[in-house]
Amino acid sequence: MENVSALIHSELSLLLLIMIFLCSSCRATAAATGTAATIVKPPRVSMKLIHRDSILSPYNNPSASISERFWRAVNSSMARYAYLKARTKSTFSSSDDVRGGLSEDRNVMLLVNFSIGQPPVQQLAVMDTASDLLWIQCSPCIKCFKQYSPLFDPFKSSTYRSLPCNSPYCPVDQKCDSVRNCEYHRAYVDTTSTRGTLGMEELRLSTSDGGITVSDVVFGCGTENQGITGIASGILGLSAKKESLFSQMGSSKFSYCIGSLDDPNYEYNHLIIGDGAKVEGYSTPLQVFGNSYCLTLEGISVGDKQLDINQSIFKRSASGVGGVIIDSGTAATYLDRGAYDPLREEVRSVVGTILQDVFVEGQPDWLCYDGEVSQDLIGFPVVTFHFAGGADLVLDVDAMFHQLREGLFCMFVWPTAFRDPSIIGVRAQQHYNIAYDLNEMNLYFQRIDCELLED
Repeated sequence: MENVSALIHSELSLLLLIMIFLCSSCRATAAATGTAATIVKPPRVSMKLIHRDSILSPYNNPSASISERFWRAVNSSMARYAYLKARTKSTFSSSDDVRGGLSEDRNVMLLVNFSIGQPPVQQLAVMDTASDLLWIQCSPCIKCFKQYSPLFDPFKSSTYRSLPCNSPYCPVDQKCDSVRNCEYHRAYVDTTSTRGTLGMEELRLSTSDGGITVSDVVFGCGTENQGITGIASGILGLSAKKESLFSQMGSSKFSYCIGSLDDPNYEYNHLIIGDGAKVEGYSTPLQVFGNSYCLTLEGISVGDKQLDINQSIFKRSASGVGGVIIDSGTAATYLDRGAYDPLREEVRSVVGTILQDVFVEGQPDWLCYDGEVSQDLIGFPVVTFHFAGGADLVLDVDAMFHQLREGLFCMFVWPTAFRDPSIIGVRAQQHYNIAYDLNEMNLYFQRIDCELLED
C-alpha cells in the first residue's frame, strides 16, 4: 500500500513539473512573439475626456481672458491644419506620424487619464484620432520635456516587457537595439520628434465607475523627445492602424461624446473604446487615408436654404489631394473655398440685418461681428452639413461661432488654401456622440447630451 501511495505521489509530482514547464514555455513563447494568448481584453472601456480648458485639466487657467482662450484655439487649429495638410503630400514620410507636436501646448485639445505599469504610474495623454501609437515619455530620459505626470520608469515595473524585433507590432522598417528590442521613431511636422523602444505594459484606465485594467498593451516608451514643451506626457492614438488601443483590444469600434467646450465645469465628455461603444444615430460611409478618417460631404444648408455648392470640391483626388477629414485635434472647421464663400455670404446676409460686421486685422477672410453669441444670435438658423448616406451634422450657434472678446465674436469656420483638405473640427462636433465602426466602415452622428450616455 505504501509503495502504491509513493508511486501515485511520484506520478503527481512529475505531472506538476510537466505543467510548470509547459506554462513557462507558453509564457516564453508569448514574450517572444509579443502576444499573450491567455489575456482577455475587456469588451468596453469608458473614460472621461478632458477638454484642455476644463477645470479638470492641468492646462486650465481660471484667470485666462475670453480673448486668450480664443487665440489659443486659433493657434492650435492653425498648427493642426498645417500638420494634416502636410500629411496629404506625397513627400510626407510614413514615420511622420503622431500629430503636429505639442510645442507650446498648441495642439492639446482633448485629454485622457490612465495609469501604466505595476506599481501604476499616473499619466495624462492627448487623444488623437490621427495617430496610431500610444506613446509616453520614459525614464531614464536622454532628452525629455517637462510634464505634469511623473515619468514612467519601465525598469521599476513588474509587468513591463520590451517588444522583440520579431513581434508583428514591430514595423519591418524599424531598427532594433543591441539586445534586439524594437525601436520606434516618430517625426513631427514642426521639427519635433520622439524616439525610444516599443514595449508591452499593463494599463489601468480611469472609468466612470472606477477603472479597468488592460494587459499587454503595445506602447512607445520615449527617451529622446525633442522640441516639445507641455504638460501632457504623450499621445493616445485612435487611428485605424493595428497599433491603436482599440485595435489591440480586438475591436473595430470606438466613440466619443463632446458637450459644451465653453463651459469649464462641463464634465460629461467621454471616450468609449471597444465593441461596447455607442454606435447609434445616422451613419455615413467612412474612409481611411493614412492615419486620417475621411468623409464624403455632399452639401451645406443654412436653415431651409441649400447653398449652391459643387459637390466635386469635397472629393479627394487619386493623388491624395483634398477630401474631408473629421478630426479630434482641430478646434475650428476648415472648408474648401468653393464651399466657404457661399456659406460666408449666406451668414452675412442673415446676421448683417441686425449686426455690424467687423474687420479683424490680419484675417481678411474672417467674418466677425460686434455682439455676444449667447445674446445676439438668438433665432439664427442652424447650419447643417449633409453627408453621404443621409447623415447630417447640425451646427448650433455655439458650434458655428466663437467669442473673441467681450462684444466681439467670429464665425469659427475658415477657408482652406487651394486643393487642401477640408476639416470638420471639434467645435462643430459639440453635442454629438461620434462613433467609428471600422468593420462596417461607417461613422455615426448621434445628437445627444453626453450626460445621458454615462454608465
